[in-house]
Amino acid sequence: MDSLYEYTLPDAQIAKQPASPRDSSKLLIYDSRNDTVILDTYFNLHKHLPKDSLLVMNESKVLPCRVFGKGPKGEDLELLVMTNEWTPKDTVLLATVNKKLHPGELVHLPHGHTLTVLESQEKIFKFSADFELAKLPAILARIGEMPIPKYIQACPLSEEELRKKYQTIFAKKPGSVAAPTASLHFTPRLFKKLKEAGTKTTFVTLHVGLGTFAPVLPEHLATHTLYKELYDIPQASAVQIKKHKTAGKPVVAVGTTSTRTLETWAKTNTLKGPTDLFILPPYPFEVLDGLLTNFHIPGSSLMMLVEAFLQSKKAKRHLKDLYTIALKNDFRFYSFGDGMLIL
Repeated sequence: MDSLYEYTLPDAQIAKQPASPRDSSKLLIYDSRNDTVILDTYFNLHKHLPKDSLLVMNESKVLPCRVFGKGPKGEDLELLVMTNEWTPKDTVLLATVNKKLHPGELVHLPHGHTLTVLESQEKIFKFSADFELAKLPAILARIGEMPIPKYIQACPLSEEELRKKYQTIFAKKPGSVAAPTASLHFTPRLFKKLKEAGTKTTFVTLHVGLGTFAPVLPEHLATHTLYKELYDIPQASAVQIKKHKTAGKPVVAVGTTSTRTLETWAKTNTLKGPTDLFILPPYPFEVLDGLLTNFHIPGSSLMMLVEAFLQSKKAKRHLKDLYTIALKNDFRFYSFGDGMLIL
C-alpha cells in the first residue's frame, strides 16, 4: 500500500455513534490557497464556506440490508444485499455472503422468503428471489438490520436508533448499503444558518454499493475503475450547478459519493446511469471547487479520492498531514466521526 494512505488510528478515536447534536461534530477546515488550518464545528460551517457556495448533497437512503439467513445445510449466513442494481420487475439480486455457496443452492431468509444461487464472482453472489424486487425495501424493513460498518465495534445504539441515526435527515431515495457519511452532520438548524448566509444547496443521488467501501485491488488500480454504482442527477440540479459554474461561483461537494457523481457527469455528459469511476491522483477535477468529507479508513479508495483533490489544488500538505492534525486534536474518525472541509 502507498505510504500516502497508511496511518495508525487508536480504537478510542473510532466513533461509535453520532455526536449529539449532530452539528456539534468537529470540523477541520483546510484552505489550500493559504495553507491554513482552522478547527471548528459543523455548526459554524457557514462561516468557512466561500461566498455564494453551492453545496451538492447525496439524498440516497440506506436500507436495512444486512440480513441473516440459513444456508442449504442449515448453517448460519450473513448477507449484505446490494439494493441498487435492479429495476422493479426484476427478481435477480446481488449480495455478498460470508460463506461459500454453489449454483442451485437455496438460502432461507426470515418470514419464509428464499433465494436461489445463480452464480458468483469473487464474494458477490447473484440470486434469484422468490419475490419481485419492487417489494425488497418493504421486506428488508421487516427482516434486515442497518448495515453499519464492522469496524464500529460495540455500537451502543439499538436497531431502532440506527435506522434514524445512520441516515441523513434528508434521505429520500432508497438504495444504499452505506450512508453518505459526510451528510450525517447536517441538522435543520444548520440548514437554516446556511440559508441565512446565502449558501445554496442542491441534491443528487448515488446509491452506495461495493464501489464505495470495497478494498482496492490491483485490477482497480490498473483500470481506474471500481464496482458499478447507480447515480442520478435531476435536471433541475444540473441546471443549477451549471449556472453556478458559469457564474464563477464555488461548487462544494458534500462527500465522496457526490464527488464521483459530479465528476462522472462531467466525463460522460450523462445525468443518470452506472458509474465505476475510481478517482486517484493525478485527477483533473472539472466540477469541484471544495470538498466536505469525513475521515476514511487506511488504504481506501475514499482516501485516494481526497488526496487527488488536494493534489489538484496544488496543496502544500498531503491528506496524511491533515489526518495527523485531526488525530492530535482528538477528532473522531469514520462513519459517525468528525469531518473536514477542503477549499
